[in-house]
Amino acid sequence: MSGDWEAPTPSVDALLARLTAWGIAVRDRALFREALTHASYAHDWEETAEAPPDNERLEFLGDAVLELLVSEFLFHLAPPLSEGEMTKLRAQIVREESLVLYARELGLQEYLLLGRSEEFSGGRERPSILADAFEAVIGAVYLDGGLEAARRLLDVLVFPRVKRGEFRLDQDYKSLLQEIVQRYGTQYALSYEIVEESGPAHNRRFVAVVLLNGREIGRGAGRSKKEAEQQAAREALERVEAYLDAGDGGE
Repeated sequence: MSGDWEAPTPSVDALLARLTAWGIAVRDRALFREALTHASYAHDWEETAEAPPDNERLEFLGDAVLELLVSEFLFHLAPPLSEGEMTKLRAQIVREESLVLYARELGLQEYLLLGRSEEFSGGRERPSILADAFEAVIGAVYLDGGLEAARRLLDVLVFPRVKRGEFRLDQDYKSLLQEIVQRYGTQYALSYEIVEESGPAHNRRFVAVVLLNGREIGRGAGRSKKEAEQQAAREALERVEAYLDAGDGGE
């Protein structure tokens, strides 16, 4: 590994203890260590023979397992949801912001194995890293114990939030923001821009800004351009009326 810096050992045993307490039997410890290993840590090994595998492959698998199990859960809700309603609700459940909530409840920010650059730049709280790690853990649980084990994890961390109504079909922040701005007259105009794209093809991350007459009033990130724009609009909702009441709409 490069330099004389030694990354802290991830708390794999602490993660496994939590999973076991939730009724998820663990057989292959190495899978879960891989799920906690960020690419920055593997990179710091400078491609030596000892370089550990990072969690990107498990994240890819976990993303598919998560979407399948959430789709199945929504399909069986009563009263039945339409295809469009299931699509909208699933998008909220699996968006990056939601994945970060699940990851933190699982305690992944404490267990991650990061490279030097990420360790010293706040990587443990970086939303994209936490979201990817959560999906990687789902992938590891699936490979280790099958769909039932993965479903059990979601029974603990995800589905109770759906039942409590934390995700709503009417959460269209862009439309709500547009309605507010329109009340102040036609001299105000909203626009959206994608200002950043990153990540591999199967796991893109977008950052969007929403502009009021050319002035940025909100910024958000997501795994699709639409999600990023919705999150930007959500942030803008917290301040747009203050701008408009002050007549401070930019240009």
